[in-house]
Amino acid sequence: MTTPAGSGTGFGSVSWWGLSPALDLQAESPLVDPDSQADTEHGTPQLDVLLLGSVDGRHLLRTLARAALWPRRRFQFYVLENNLEAVARHMLVFSLVLENPAKMGLQEKSETFLEVWGNTLLRPPVAAFVRAQADRLAHLVPEPDRMAEQLPWLRLGTLKFRERDALEAVFRFWAGGEKGPESFPIRCLWDTRLRHYLGSRYDARRGVSDWDLHMKLHDRGARVIHIHEFRRWRDTGIAFELRDSSAYHVPNRTLASGHLMSHRGERVAVRGYWGDIATGPFVAFGIEADDESLLRTSNGKPIKTAGEITQHNVTELFRAMAAWECGKVAQQDPVEVLGQADGTQEPAAPSPESFTVHFLPLGSAQTLHHKSCYKGRFHLLYMACGMVHLLSPELGACVAPGGRLIVELARYLVDLRHEQLQGFTTRVAELAQAAGFAPEPGARPSETFARFYRSEDSATDCINPAVESRPSAPEVLAPHPEVLDQPPEVLDPSPEAMNPPSEDLMQSLQG
Repeated sequence: MTTPAGSGTGFGSVSWWGLSPALDLQAESPLVDPDSQADTEHGTPQLDVLLLGSVDGRHLLRTLARAALWPRRRFQFYVLENNLEAVARHMLVFSLVLENPAKMGLQEKSETFLEVWGNTLLRPPVAAFVRAQADRLAHLVPEPDRMAEQLPWLRLGTLKFRERDALEAVFRFWAGGEKGPESFPIRCLWDTRLRHYLGSRYDARRGVSDWDLHMKLHDRGARVIHIHEFRRWRDTGIAFELRDSSAYHVPNRTLASGHLMSHRGERVAVRGYWGDIATGPFVAFGIEADDESLLRTSNGKPIKTAGEITQHNVTELFRAMAAWECGKVAQQDPVEVLGQADGTQEPAAPSPESFTVHFLPLGSAQTLHHKSCYKGRFHLLYMACGMVHLLSPELGACVAPGGRLIVELARYLVDLRHEQLQGFTTRVAELAQAAGFAPEPGARPSETFARFYRSEDSATDCINPAVESRPSAPEVLAPHPEVLDQPPEVLDPSPEAMNPPSEDLMQSLQG
């Protein structure tokens, strides 16, 4: 068996990292109008952003890290994912980023983030950190008062009680509720998934990796990804090897997710690895850099690898984010010396109270417009490529007149051929137009993001109540509490179940 080109199965059905570079959302949003957008309680303008499928928080982190470059604003991030494991990873990442610098240094924090974010196996100290944080979060989820006190940036109030119970179960699994690597045998799961993805090409997987890298990722702009790091990730799932390879042997449970699958006519709970096995976590922070020297070439080849650029970018991002914990910008931080464009005002020192992350119920994209608090509220709507099928007039009604829409394109999905990428871009434009958006005038051409704005005319159009909302994401993408509470024998997937298609993405391509 060979995997047909364009099947989309390498993308997986659960996203763990972004397939596009991190954005500064302030640079993408409408200009600040202090009179009309002032927050009466805090006296500062507010930016409301709705993100569908952002999965790893990269856009939020970059926006916060660069906040001192802009006039002061309060951020309200509304995040909607298609599985609770992604919500849990968001919470873990922000807990790590905002960890007291006295407890965890900058280098340790950056390395911990990279391992948890992009490696299937962890070093024992990193695994111990994940267990400790997961245990803490598991105790905070059912106690809103304690959570508001310890994590003032987090809001889970809109989640359903069933979802909060399932979220607590995710954290308890991460904390080691089921002992031993056999509870999540990631080496076996990765290899089995890879075998069924490649089929008869498995024995030639090195050649397949070389082809996908050189003829697809490199041609599409990701030339800094080195062949050795890409091969290592394709074979083992370890993207960032910051220590000796023998140091990585503890399964990264944060990459586990559940499915309800059909087995002999019955719905069976299966836990496994259902994420990306084709592109890798190199694109989000590893192919662009503010420091142009990192992207230099010598004899036509990049002098830095994507892993090295990722580590540098994440470290600098965390250095700037330290101001959110300390309440002031470090003396030599670059964001301090840039200041305002006119140089007449010092940059405002950010604080943890200046942003809030709200997690919305799963599958609520087509019902948000029913609540008056969301209609016409958001200044910016971001959609990942795997969530494009949710773009509709109902969702568009939640964007304010003049608001922006950014859609992640499928540029770095190696399963897709050139004509499919063009078809996807065309389909995105059609869905955006139907949802009341128009191409943003003067937007720079991009093969990575499509940019639109909501015009005044479309904002006044009424949604026909006789037209039913489009269905939410397929059931296979929605987590069920019982998936995380099954005995180990149920969690051993059959080989034929190891390669679920990415239904949402292919649905978007087929229109």
